[in-house]
Order: sequence, then C-alpha cells, then structure tokens
Amino acid sequence: MRSIRLFALPLALVGAVTLVSACSSSSTSNNFSGTTLSTPTPGPATGASGVGPSSLASLASAGAAAAASASAANEARASAFASSAAAQSTANAALYRAEVAKASGRGNAVAEVSAAGIPKTQTGGLHGALVTITNRSGSTASYAVQIDFVDSAGHVVDTDVVGTRDLAAGATTTPVAFSTKDISLTLSPVVAKAQRF
Repeated sequence: MRSIRLFALPLALVGAVTLVSACSSSSTSNNFSGTTLSTPTPGPATGASGVGPSSLASLASAGAAAAASASAANEARASAFASSAAAQSTANAALYRAEVAKASGRGNAVAEVSAAGIPKTQTGGLHGALVTITNRSGSTASYAVQIDFVDSAGHVVDTDVVGTRDLAAGATTTPVAFSTKDISLTLSPVVAKAQRF
C-alpha cells in the first residue's frame, strides 16, 4: 500500500507541471500586445480563481484616478496658456482696443499681419492663434490687431485684440490671440482689422 502512495504522488506532480507548462506555452502563443493581467491561483481561504471583485474595484479606481489626473493636467495647461496669453497684452489691451476702433475699414496694416491656428493640444484645449506682425513701414511703429474666431459657416464666435508697441522697421513679432468660447467646435482665426499707429 505504501509503495502505491509514493508512486501516485510523483505522478500527480508530473501532471501538475505538465498542466502549468501547457498553460504557459499557450499564453505565449497569442498575438496580444500591451499590458496583461496575471490571474492569481486560489489560496487556501478563497476557494476561487481569477480576479475577484476587490481586484476589479481596485483597477477601476486606479483608472478613474488616472483619468481625473489627466483631466486636471489638461485644465491646468489651459489655464496656464490663457494666463500667459492674457499677460502678454493686459498692460496695453485698452490701447490696442482703442486703436482698432479708430481703424477705417479693416485698417492700414492688414497686409503686414497674418494669423494661424495653434493646435488645441498645445493650448490645453483652447482656440488659439499665432498672430504674425511684420513692420514693413520703414520706421518704428506700434500695431493693434483684431482677430475674429469664426466657425465653419463663417459666423464670428469670439474676438480678441492683440498688438505690439514700438516694433522696429523690418522686425517681426508673434503675439497670441485666444478664445475660450465653444471649445468643442472647430474655429478658425481671421485677421478682421490691423491698425498701425
């Protein structure tokens, strides 16, 4: 009787090793890439295998925390971008608005100004425009520029005014105009007015 028990035990171990080998070789033959989860074997107290409810809740909680962190980082970038752009023009904003208001038609400097949209990934989700002002007047001059943000139908959704003071002849500067309205839409920046003064 004793020899049968000793013989049965090694066979059981060989069977378990074969089963583990078969499982591990089948798991490496799949074509999945990325992160995989290992499935714990049952412990003496659980009596079940696989990922339990507490593990799933932990994974869900970690995913929610990561999403919240990404959202907070995006909001922080948007806020920092808006603050930076606003700080550029705050001191002279009233002056630029007054000069744009004086412009006849589209102003005397439209040919010296252009605007290009900035990808939302660089502005924290805001609509932004890099305004390029090149002084072609032959002497030092200041500029005020009105940028309209228009939707696909050509409707003006928002407006910002930027500018520069004492730009040397032949020099170029690039202030940033931005809008926080209708962030979900695609808006294009348009130079509405440009006034040299």
